[in-house]
Amino acid sequence: MPKDEKGPEVELIRRIRVRLILPEERECFDERLEKDHYLHSARLGGQSLRYVAEADGQWIALIAFSGAAPHTKAREYKIRWTPRQRARRLPLVVNNSRYLVLPERERYPNVASRVLALCLKRLNADWQEHWGHPVLLVESYVDESQYRGTCYRACGFEAVGLSAGYGRSSRDYYLEHGRPKQLYLRELRPRAMGLLRQGRLPAALAEHEETISGPCPLRATHLNSLLEVFKQFKDPRRGHGLRHPQPFVLACAAYGMLMGAGGYQGFEDECGKLSQRQLRALGCRKDPKTRRFRAPSDTTFFRVINGLEAAEFDLRIGQWMMAQEISILQALAVDGKCLRGSGRTDGKPLQLLSAVSHRLRLTVAQEPIEEKSNEIPALQPLLRKLPKGSLEGTMITADALHCQQKSGAFVTQELGADFVFGLKGNQEGVLERAQVRLPQVFFSR
Repeated sequence: MPKDEKGPEVELIRRIRVRLILPEERECFDERLEKDHYLHSARLGGQSLRYVAEADGQWIALIAFSGAAPHTKAREYKIRWTPRQRARRLPLVVNNSRYLVLPERERYPNVASRVLALCLKRLNADWQEHWGHPVLLVESYVDESQYRGTCYRACGFEAVGLSAGYGRSSRDYYLEHGRPKQLYLRELRPRAMGLLRQGRLPAALAEHEETISGPCPLRATHLNSLLEVFKQFKDPRRGHGLRHPQPFVLACAAYGMLMGAGGYQGFEDECGKLSQRQLRALGCRKDPKTRRFRAPSDTTFFRVINGLEAAEFDLRIGQWMMAQEISILQALAVDGKCLRGSGRTDGKPLQLLSAVSHRLRLTVAQEPIEEKSNEIPALQPLLRKLPKGSLEGTMITADALHCQQKSGAFVTQELGADFVFGLKGNQEGVLERAQVRLPQVFFSR
């Protein structure tokens, strides 16, 4: 008997096909949403796609995707991206803003998950074709006072937290509606959330990020404290008529670096977006002709920055960032790199050992590696450059070269930190003992 009851449902599911609606179907699509969807609205914001699921030419379900919500605490906590990353990469996230299984088909419980799964399989390709960029992540808000979200869980969505219970009433204002919704997230490609929070996107995705401008995430008080950092530098410039003070130019350059600018023109572009209040907080002087604050030009950045010591500049920025956000030191990566175009007397380039924040990809300290030496002796002076006591509880990662007893003891006993060092047999006997004591899954590669 149970087999006979499931028979019609199985046959229906096999016949379901999902397609984008035709232009002439738009009016009917919207009318059904306004009539039968619990929100009684068919309005979608920004870029959107509308799908219909049908069997034998008869509509079974309506589903629509549109732009992601501008900000949701649960989503931001799950992805762990910065405000600037969110502003530049939010178009890579889409919202399943409407989903309606037509009332006459609700008696088949598995139809909803089948339709959603078919949509997810083609969503990225359809979005690229219509809007010119891929989709990495899909979100959906479910009112669990009315629905259980079962079809989302069945399709691999994860419930990550409740919304704050506010709805948009105009462009910049929200009203409390008292019905928090559960947020569900689903990655459309492996490690999508990791991609969204990493420092640099792969080239195929970075081209879609470049056209999106992120707002300044720093308040005027933070910008003013950045100015104080660079007042300690001596200005090597001479002569009258200097339009911009050196601390202001360096503070602007530091801000440009934090916003992702990669050159002097990038500094000018990013600082040109600052408000008059923000420029004043950075120490700008008013233009005597226009009586307004104006950001430095690319040539001004070039003249000022080329007279500085790069290592000290990086160190100052890193120390300032640590003062603003302590989470920057939760995990640090130690790695050595050759500095291009820095030939020494022996013709070999200068090597630097750097400490980089895992979360923000920001260099907080650098140490030059002495000639005829390697990274190992530079580890301790590098980490001692950071404020005393600031590394307690920090996880420090490094490659197999630093898998030394002396380095490990320094990190744990003197700094109070933890470490994860690679192991490739550079210490005699250590790899063999690890292979015996640790599960073999660690060495399956």
